[in-house]
Order: sequence, then C-alpha cells, then structure tokens
Amino acid sequence: MIELDFSKSADGLIPAIAQDYQTGEILMMAYINKESWEYTLATNHATYYSRSRKKLWKKGETSGNVQKIKEILVDCDEDTVIFKVEQIGGVACHTGHRSCFYRKVDGENLTEIAPVIIDPEKMY
Repeated sequence: MIELDFSKSADGLIPAIAQDYQTGEILMMAYINKESWEYTLATNHATYYSRSRKKLWKKGETSGNVQKIKEILVDCDEDTVIFKVEQIGGVACHTGHRSCFYRKVDGENLTEIAPVIIDPEKMY
C-alpha cells in the first residue's frame, strides 16, 4: 500500500485536487484522510473526507456525479494528491457547475465565467 503523510496536519487530512484526465481542467479540491485514500485505491472511485459532515464522502453518492479514477499523482512531500478523473455526469460542483472554479476575481467582485449545467435542485 502506498503510504501518504497524513501526519503533517493536526486533523490528518491532506488536499486532493480533482482534474479532468482528458482536458486537464481543475474540477475541485477537497480533503482525504487515510480511510478515504484506502477506499479510493480499493474502488477506483474518488472518495474524500467531508469536514462539515465529519465522514467519508463518496463523490457522486447522492448526485450521481461520480469521479472515476484514471490516474493519481502524488507530490514530492507525499502530502497532496491529484486525482485525474473521468467526471461521470459532467458536473463536479454541488452548485451545478462543471467545476467548482466557475468564478474569477474581477476587480473587487467575483464574476461567473461558466454556466450552470444541471440545476442543483435536480441533483439532490
């Protein structure tokens, strides 16, 4: 088993960046713990740790927008990963956008630069 360094943070969480394996688009950033890491490796589906719910978050479990792992990159310190994924359903963000990074800084404002693909009310 590949060992990541979860000891660097007090809560045992490390960042996981989800990236579209074909386009390179950054879809989202979340956290993983040792349990979600092992579950991801065992199932080949991106699984995170939800800080708000304090439990494993199997991406797409309720929305159907599953992330199928195609490749995993580990940084030099073994405390950050990139999940290169196939985004099933086309939407990674709970807002209905393809990516969680759908806004840009525009002076002192945030401007949306990508459309809502699926109404969030229909996902949950």
